Amino acid sequence: MLRITDLRLPIDHAPDALAAAIAAKLKIGRAALTDFTVVKRGQDARKKPRIFYVYTVDVRVPDEDKLLTRLNDAHVKPAPDTDYKFVARAPENFQRPLVIGAGPCGLFAGLVLAQMGFRPIILERGKVVRERTKDTWALWRKNILTPESNVQFGEGGAGTFSDGKLYSQIKDPRFLGRKVLTEFVKAGAPEEILTEAHPHIGTFRLVTMVESLRETIEKLGGEYRFKSKVTDLLLDGRRLKGVRLENGEELKSDHVVLAVGHSARDVFQMLLDRGVAIEAKPFSIGFRIEHPQSLIDKAKFGASNSQLGAAEYRLVHHASNGRSVYSFCMCPGGTVVAAASEEGRVVTNGMSQYSRNERNANAGIVVGITPDDYAPYGEGPLAGIALQRHWEAQAFVAGGKNYAAPAQKVGDFLAARPSTELGSVIPSYRPGVTPTDLATCLPDYAIAAIREALAAFGRQIKGFDMEDAVLTGVETRTSSPVRVPRGADFQSVNTPGLFPGGEGAGYAGGILSAGVDGIKLAEAVALAIVEGR
Repeated sequence: MLRITDLRLPIDHAPDALAAAIAAKLKIGRAALTDFTVVKRGQDARKKPRIFYVYTVDVRVPDEDKLLTRLNDAHVKPAPDTDYKFVARAPENFQRPLVIGAGPCGLFAGLVLAQMGFRPIILERGKVVRERTKDTWALWRKNILTPESNVQFGEGGAGTFSDGKLYSQIKDPRFLGRKVLTEFVKAGAPEEILTEAHPHIGTFRLVTMVESLRETIEKLGGEYRFKSKVTDLLLDGRRLKGVRLENGEELKSDHVVLAVGHSARDVFQMLLDRGVAIEAKPFSIGFRIEHPQSLIDKAKFGASNSQLGAAEYRLVHHASNGRSVYSFCMCPGGTVVAAASEEGRVVTNGMSQYSRNERNANAGIVVGITPDDYAPYGEGPLAGIALQRHWEAQAFVAGGKNYAAPAQKVGDFLAARPSTELGSVIPSYRPGVTPTDLATCLPDYAIAAIREALAAFGRQIKGFDMEDAVLTGVETRTSSPVRVPRGADFQSVNTPGLFPGGEGAGYAGGILSAGVDGIKLAEAVALAIVEGR
C-alpha cells in the first residue's frame, strides 16, 4: 500500500475528483487504482475565498515498488503500519493493577490493561458520568458547587466538559493516537474523527462514549469503584504496595497508575507528604474571550460556510515584557463554563457540542508563567497551586461571591477602565457574569501582556479587539502546575510501583495526548508484571 500526502482539491470538488487526482498523481489510468482510503483531510484557507481540502490517502495499485521507483516523489511513500499491537498478555497468576482516575489517561490505561487480560481496578473519586453531569449543571444553573463532582472530578475527567478536541502535536511514531481514535469510534464517535485533521466530538457524545468504554472494560474483567478517593499510599520503604481510600479501606497492588488530572491538589499534597518526587512546572493563566462566531468565520473563510463548519483560530504574541501570550483551547460555536472544583473560587473553561452552532466563539487568552513567578504565593513544589488558588479566590470576590464570574468588555479592558455594563456580545458563562475590572484578577505582568496581545491579535484577525468582545475570568487550569518525574520505565523516579501520567503528572495536554500516555502506562505496567518487576 502507498501513502500520498498533500493532495489538494477545491472544497466543492465532485465526488469522483479525488480518485481522478490520485490517478493523476501516480501517473496511472483510473482503472489501475485498485482501492484507496482517506487517512486525513485538512483545510487550506490561506488564499480565501479559494479554499482547498488537503488529503492524505492510502492507495493500492499493481506493482507498487516499481511505481515508487519510477515516480521518485516525496509525497508518495510506502504506507506505514498503523495497527496497534499489544506488548504482553496477562500471565495465569498476577496481582491486579490499580488505576487512580477515570479521565482520558486513566480510561485508556484501564482499557488497554483490560484488553491484555490484566483486569484493572479503576478508582475514581467522583461519580459516574450521568450523575456527575447533574452536579455540574447544578453549578451552572443554581450556583451550587459539589467539590467531588464537577467539571474537574468524575468519570471522563475534565475533557468530558470541553470541545472534545482530538488532535495533538505530540510525536507519535507508533500511531498510538490512532488507537485512541479507533476505540472512540467503537464507543460511538463519528467515523470522521479518523480522517479529519482537527477532529472533535463535543460534550454530549463524550458522555455516552465514556459509558460505552466503561462497559467494555467491565466486560473484559476490569472493575470500577466510584466515590473512591485515594488519600494515602502504602509503602514498604520506598516501594509502593497499594493505596488507602478515604473510607479507610486498603487495596494492595505493586503496580498503580496515577492519572488524577491537573486539579487533584489534595493528591499532590499527599504525594509530597509521602516523599514522592514532585516538582513545580510552568503553566499559563489568563481569561476567556468571546466574539460572535460569524466574525471568526469571516476572518478565516471570507464568510460563514456551512460545509466547513465553525472556524477556529490560533494566535501567539511575544509581549514586550518578555511574556508569551497565546490562544488556548479555542471552542468554535461554544460556551464558556464554570470549572471550579473548590469552594470560594471561580475558574473558567470552554466547551462545545459536536454541532458547534452556538452564537459565540471562545478561547482562553493566556500568559505563560514559570516557577520563578510562584515565589510570592508560597514555597516548594506546590507553590503554583497556591498561585492558582489566590487568583481564583480574587475572581470569586470580583464576581460577587456567588460563583458568577468577573467580566469586562475588551474596549474597557484596553482602556484600563471598569465595565459597568456589557454590549452586543452576550456572555455565555453560567451561572452569570458581573461587569467589573479584570485587572484585579491577575498579576500586573499578565494584564499588561494580554492588553498588548489583544491589540496585536486585532491586526491578525480584524475585529478581534472589538469594543464589545467579552473577557471572562479566570482561566487557571490550562495544565498541571506540577510534574511527577518518572523514568524510562514510566515509574516514579523514587517510588517504584507508582506509574504517574496524564495531565496531572505533567505528561499530557488534552484528551488525545492523555489517552496516548495512558496506553504507554498500560504497556509499562503490563511488562513490569510479566517480567516480575
